[in-house]
Formats: sequence, C-alpha cells, structure tokens
Amino acid sequence: MTTPCIICVAITGSVARKSDNPAVPVTVDEQIESTHESYEAGAAIAHCHVRNDDGSPSSDPEKFARLKEGLEKHCPGMIIQFSTGGRSGAGKARGGMLPLGPDMASLAVGSNNFPTRVYENPPDLVDWLAAEMLAHDVKPEIEAFDLSHIFKAMEMADRGQFSGTPYVQFVMGVKNAMPADREVFDFYVKTVHRLFGSDAPWCAAGVGANQIVLNDWAISGGGHARTGLEDNVRLDRTTLAPSNAALVRRTARLCDRYERPVADPAQARRLLGLRPAASS
Repeated sequence: MTTPCIICVAITGSVARKSDNPAVPVTVDEQIESTHESYEAGAAIAHCHVRNDDGSPSSDPEKFARLKEGLEKHCPGMIIQFSTGGRSGAGKARGGMLPLGPDMASLAVGSNNFPTRVYENPPDLVDWLAAEMLAHDVKPEIEAFDLSHIFKAMEMADRGQFSGTPYVQFVMGVKNAMPADREVFDFYVKTVHRLFGSDAPWCAAGVGANQIVLNDWAISGGGHARTGLEDNVRLDRTTLAPSNAALVRRTARLCDRYERPVADPAQARRLLGLRPAASS
C-alpha cells in the first residue's frame, strides 16, 4: 500500500507582506480563514507564525492562543504546528507559546546563514526549546538547513531529548544556505533512513521557485511536502498565488501524478506518532 503524503501548509511566516502578495494572511482571523481553505484543499498540518497589526513578526502567546482556538474550531483534527523560529522573537521568547500544547513545533537545532543575517540557534537555547517541547508533549519538526542538523537531531534523540522518532524536514533554497541540489537531497534522505530507520517519516520544503521542485522530489521519493505563502508567494514567475489553498491544490496534484493519496489529518497523526485530536 502506498504511504499517504502529508501536506503541510506554511500559511504566513515572518517575511512575506501583503505588498508582496495581497493573499498573505496577517491577522489571526485572516490566518484562520486561509488555513480553513487549505484544510479543505488537503493540508493536514498548519505551520503557524503570528504577526503584529502592522504585519511585523510577533511571538505573542496570546495571539498564538487565539489562532490555535480558531484552528481547532474550524479545522477539526488538523495538526497545529507552531514556529519557534528566530525572526519573530529572541531567546526564550521564541518558545513562550509552547505551554499552549500545540501538536508540533518547529525546531532548528543549529545555526546557519540567511540572506542578510545569521540565523542563530545556540546550543543552550536549542536544549531549552527541546525540553519545553518534551514537557508539554509537543513533537518537534527538525528544520534541517544543513547536513549537520540531521546528525545533531540524532545526537539529541540518543540523549532522550525527544519523544519518539524525530520528524526531519529538509529546507533548501534559502539564499546563503543549502541550495536545491538533487544529489544533496538524495543524500539527506539516505542519512535520515540510516540514522532513524527506513520507515522514519521525513519532509522537504523549498523556498521561492524551489517550492514546486522540492514538492516533486519529496512526493516522488516517498516523503512528505510543505507548501504555502510563507515560502513562496507565486505560482510561477509572472503569477502570484491567489491563496494558500491554491498552493496546496498544486501539491495535491503532484500526489495524484505519483499515485500517492493525500493524508487526512487522522492518517497524518498516525504516520507521525501524534496523539489523536481532542475531538476524536
């Protein structure tokens, strides 16, 4: 039986503005509506950031709480994944929303270059974020911007800093970080299988025009896929994406091409070893 493909929609991020694409959801209400459309289009995971009223990034736990409540109401069973990324806060503020108990949270386990700055993830902060996730039963999604991050995830798993098998996502196409390189991608997949087992689930995310490329590589290679306006505001060079849902539908069409069913939220929870949704 072909493994269903989990589609994650990264709905807003911290960078893209409405001036880049008017469809970028900024307010909590806009994010709930956009996520609901994506849920209906086939997304099983919502990767969530929050913004201030002026569109700037925020780490306000109250905003995360309102977003979580709205998604649980309007997208029943959907996996809610909070970002602990460094653009929206500094130090432990990056994990201030983890006591809310989302299903998952992103975790960058090492530093790397971004287009105009260093994405800093010092070991003591990484250890603290992992401890908070463990304490609140939040499964980390390991954001691997570099090969060393996969090995770091294995080291942390061996030390008992994670519960269960880590879910590793390869992030490719960020300027000054790892480009979208097929040989590197294939080696990442082999490395995850070698370290965590041949059945370990993994995901891939491509930035900008690389989004559809990484979607294709991941889906055809048995992994899972991330899409959404956080990573890419366009359908092609000349066409803005009209919504997050449009990008989800494009990813779902690739699943059809490779004869992989799109995972519903309950299937995604089983594949990732997550607790059932509260309403289940």
